[in-house]
Amino acid sequence: MHRVVLDTNIVLSALILSAGRLAWLRHAWQHQQLQPLICRETASELLRVLAYPEFKLSRLEQQELLADFLPYTDVVELPAPSPDLPVCRDEKDQVFLVLAYVGKADALITGDADILAMREDFPGLIMSAEAFAARRA
Repeated sequence: MHRVVLDTNIVLSALILSAGRLAWLRHAWQHQQLQPLICRETASELLRVLAYPEFKLSRLEQQELLADFLPYTDVVELPAPSPDLPVCRDEKDQVFLVLAYVGKADALITGDADILAMREDFPGLIMSAEAFAARRA
């Protein structure tokens, strides 16, 4: 089973757009074909973003979406201080790099340009969902 870090937008797309282009990720974690990694910080961000007014999700809908993700995850405790890694130009995205490193992830799946720009610093780790799907095939 692949251990993966999914950035928040990837998780949201897989959860909210159940028939969208990333729905296969949701099915993959549900069928234990991949193991999403989370930490306190990434879980908090997911909770915060699910509550955004533009999603128009009730508290119950938010809880149902979380219940379709969190039980499939492996929680990783991040060390303090963080390991010495190349720094992402968007400091809020650094946590995904640290999580992937500490959690010994096979992939960090993202659509975020700031993280994708770091592919050379983390060869074979950072990729788009499409690249990961092609690698799995």
